[in-house]
Amino acid sequence: MPDFPSSPVEPSPSRPAAASVAPKKSRAENLLLNIVCNVALPTAILTWMSSDRWLGPKWSLLLALGFPVGYGLHDFIVRRRWNFISIIGFVSVLMSGGFGLMKVGGLWFAVKDGGIPGLIGLVVLASMGAKTPLVTELLYNPQVIDVEKVEALLSARGTQAHFARLLRRSTGLLSLAFFVSAALNFALARHLLRSPPGTAAFNGELAKMHLLSWPVIVLPSVAMMMFVLWRLLHGITALTGLPLDDIFHSLPDKKAS
Repeated sequence: MPDFPSSPVEPSPSRPAAASVAPKKSRAENLLLNIVCNVALPTAILTWMSSDRWLGPKWSLLLALGFPVGYGLHDFIVRRRWNFISIIGFVSVLMSGGFGLMKVGGLWFAVKDGGIPGLIGLVVLASMGAKTPLVTELLYNPQVIDVEKVEALLSARGTQAHFARLLRRSTGLLSLAFFVSAALNFALARHLLRSPPGTAAFNGELAKMHLLSWPVIVLPSVAMMMFVLWRLLHGITALTGLPLDDIFHSLPDKKAS
C-alpha cells in the first residue's frame, strides 16, 4: 500500500517542517507603508495642516497621532509584536504637536529633533550586548533576508563567532549614523527657528526646516545606513559563500511559474 506524504502520522523529513512552520510565520511587513504611516503622513499633517485655515493645531495633532497609533495597533494584532518605528513616530508627533500647542521656543524643537535620533542611537548601541541586537530588526530583518539559510551555512562553516563580530560592528556603525543624524537635526533647528513661537514666521521656519531636513539630514543618514547594510551583506556573503541574491527570500511568483 503506497505511503501518502500528506499523512499526519508519518511526516517526511522535508515536507512536515514546511507544513508546521509555514502557518506560524508572521505576515511580512510593508516597510514603505510603515514609513509613510509613521513618519511621512504625520509630518506632512503637522507641517501643512496646523494653521487655523485648515485643521488648527489641536485637530491636526490628533489626526497626526492617529496614523502611528493605528498602524502600531494593526501591526500588533497581525504580527503579535510592538512596532518600534510606530512607537518612535508616536513620541515624535506627540512632542512636535505638544510643543506647538504650548508655543515653546525653537530650542526645544532642536532638543526634540536631536534627542529622538540620539536616543535611538543609544538604544541601538545598548542592544549590542542583548541576545538579539536591534540591528537584526533594522537591517538583518528575517522578512527580507533568509535568516534560516544564512544561519544554517554559518553553523556548517563554523563562522558564527565571525558573524557575531560582524553584527557588533554593524550595530556600532548604525548607532553612529543615528548620532550624526541627531547632530544635524539639532544644528538645522537652531539655525532656522529664530522667530517667536506661535507666529506665522515661526510656522514658516518650521515648514522650511522639515523641507530642508530631506537633503540636509535624511539623505546623508540614509547613505550611511546603506553603507552599513552593504558591509553587513558583504560580510554575510564572505562568511556563508552565498551569492548576494541567495541571501534574500525568493519571490513566491518564481515558484508559481
